[in-house]
Amino acid sequence: MNPVAAGPVADVIAACLMLLGALSCLLGAIGLVRLPDLPARLQAATKPQTLGLSLILLGAALRVELASAATMVLVVLFQVISAPVLSQLVGRAAYRSGALPDDGLVVDELAEHLPADALVGDDPPSDSDDARG
Repeated sequence: MNPVAAGPVADVIAACLMLLGALSCLLGAIGLVRLPDLPARLQAATKPQTLGLSLILLGAALRVELASAATMVLVVLFQVISAPVLSQLVGRAAYRSGALPDDGLVVDELAEHLPADALVGDDPPSDSDDARG
């Protein structure tokens, strides 16, 4: 048992952290189902889920040995680093495929950085097409 987290106070703190994390994950799951469009769903899939997992693992780390707690910290760091990157990649893929409605975007900063042929319907010519023609 972790000597830092021994006692009833640590049990209450760990339980509160785990319950808050579970509530955050539940709210993220509800938002994932109920929100209307892809950007809002990406928001619900990343931020509350990352916070919820972090709180749950922090609560669990208070109750385990130091080596296991260090592993949990590494899991939280991986989640914090990878979730926003994956969300951004999914959002960009949805934008390029035309899954996002144009009227749903207030500001479209990506359009000026993408070439015109990067959008759906305009397939770039391949090397095999050039060799035949």
